[in-house]
Amino acid sequence: MRFPPAFLDEIRDRVPISSVIGQRVAWDRKKTNAPRGDYWACCPFHGEKSPSFHCEDKKGRYHCFGCSVSGDHFKFLTELDGMSFPEAVEKIADMAGVPMPVRDAEEERREKERASLTDVMEMATVFFQDRLQGPEGAKARAYLRERGLTPATQQSFRLGYAPDSRNALKEHLAAKGVPKADIEACGLVRHGDDIPVSYDWFRDRIMFPIPDSRGKIIAFGGRALAPDALAKYMNSPETELFHKGNVLYNFARARKALAKGGTVIAVEGYMDVIALAQAGFENVVAPLGTALTENQLELLWRMAGEPVLCFDGDQAGLKAAWRAADMALPAVQAGRSARFALLPEGKDPDDLVKAEGPDAFRAVLAEARPLVDLLWMRETAGGVFDTPERRAELEKTLRELTGRIRDESLRYHYQQEMRERVLSFFGAQRGPRQGRQDGRPGQGKATAPGGQFAKGGGGRIAITESLGQSALVKRGSDGMSVREATIIVALINHPALIDENFAHVEFLDLANTDLKRLHAAILDAMAHDMADDRNAVIATIERAGCGNIWERAVALIKRARQWPALETAGLDDARDAFNQALHLQRSARTLHRELKQAQAALDQDPSNENFRHLLEIQAQFNDVQAREALIEGFGVSSGRAGRA
Repeated sequence: MRFPPAFLDEIRDRVPISSVIGQRVAWDRKKTNAPRGDYWACCPFHGEKSPSFHCEDKKGRYHCFGCSVSGDHFKFLTELDGMSFPEAVEKIADMAGVPMPVRDAEEERREKERASLTDVMEMATVFFQDRLQGPEGAKARAYLRERGLTPATQQSFRLGYAPDSRNALKEHLAAKGVPKADIEACGLVRHGDDIPVSYDWFRDRIMFPIPDSRGKIIAFGGRALAPDALAKYMNSPETELFHKGNVLYNFARARKALAKGGTVIAVEGYMDVIALAQAGFENVVAPLGTALTENQLELLWRMAGEPVLCFDGDQAGLKAAWRAADMALPAVQAGRSARFALLPEGKDPDDLVKAEGPDAFRAVLAEARPLVDLLWMRETAGGVFDTPERRAELEKTLRELTGRIRDESLRYHYQQEMRERVLSFFGAQRGPRQGRQDGRPGQGKATAPGGQFAKGGGGRIAITESLGQSALVKRGSDGMSVREATIIVALINHPALIDENFAHVEFLDLANTDLKRLHAAILDAMAHDMADDRNAVIATIERAGCGNIWERAVALIKRARQWPALETAGLDDARDAFNQALHLQRSARTLHRELKQAQAALDQDPSNENFRHLLEIQAQFNDVQAREALIEGFGVSSGRAGRA
């Protein structure tokens, strides 16, 4: 039986190759990085004692560096288990939960027809490319130059030009022997009972070929050059090849780029994708002129567990982000979520990289917020919760929102997170210690305890006094914080934590310069496969000239009585201390960035919304500050305080 390529692609994408191979091998714990989909094992095809067999979920491939075997899901089953190809397909389809296609002569005929139609689309692509480079494409070339696209970029994305003619493409294809029915089936002409003579669908437009997951052209997008055109952007109609809601522009190229690492970024339009690719961001895709669909989100999740959804920095962009969040929420689960990046007001990615360079876009990505943050912002921004009824209404809304999550475990954690935020949010605004002298609760309005004032805030508080003095948000200090020292000392004294937290360790965000040098030494030991040996890590530190920094860090830990980070502590105790310190560190560094942005926003626009956002950060700070005391020695969380 011949299986449709689209069916094989679908079941391959749905089933990680590690799930297939993992049934026959034991993954090497030291070399495998499961969160990244990167697995190592002793090769099942030849006997060996050290793992040289590698598979990668993003690529859907395996390779042995010892015996050189390689292949995909199906080849693994046919070569190792001796299955026939149809048997291997049936097994993968069963794992994917996808029914096997029924052998259908009509479907096989349609598959052949689709293959023929892709040939026609390729011919149309070449036609448009040639016209762009010809005399009639001068205006289009000028437009692309104005947009900053180089000839190399234009060629890479196979951009073209549709002449201002009713039949130029139709006559070109007919002259090459393409049947009228095929031209119509590709959506290249407008036709029908009410149209006596068919005519070209695209006229006087910059042409953007739209490839499928295998790189075959299945449709076009066209950008009008005439200022009075009825539609600025226009796509091909729905055809046998093309279903707009199931396709992401640049999907095939972006998936290939992800082999280098990182996650996939979804933006709003063709030009954004192309401009970002030219600026060095190759892992970018876009929906086709509509809001992101569930099928497109599923495509993003096949590429990466936590894609970044990037929206224009205006009200429409924010509403689009909220729609995407609502759509994603029911389907999120562990290892399958999204982050949301909002661009500066009035800017799209193309504008941003053109005006300020790639680093400006990297800064936007660095500030991407998790899904839970976006939902919290939406439900609280601009709200006034000055009565018990209004506070209860907020809690009800959040319960209903998180109740939509289908995954039971994640739903529990979301509900717990929202409860903690509500307690922190209201707790920071009421009670006798927070500005009320009569002992009665505060009213939940946009007010805050006394402190420093924003320059342009019209008397509104930009930062509480305790927040301004906290080590959480101070910058430029050369002193080590106990929290950061706990993280580094625990990693060095207990190397198992490095392996367990590889992704977090690799991208640790530290404020102290000296501790950054120790972190660099840890990364060096990791690169040379020595990170599982404490003595080898310390030797690497000594070779880097950081021995005195290591001694200072250990001395600080001893003074602070953070015994779980020391060498003599048990691994379970060290793990608890490390996880607690890491959580606080990530919260504090994120708070630092958010505080700076919130202050700047309030200076520029002293609105209720900006003030409310600042209060939200203050409330989060109160929560982090309370937990910070556990690390700074004012308390313990585990009950094992007696050992020093």
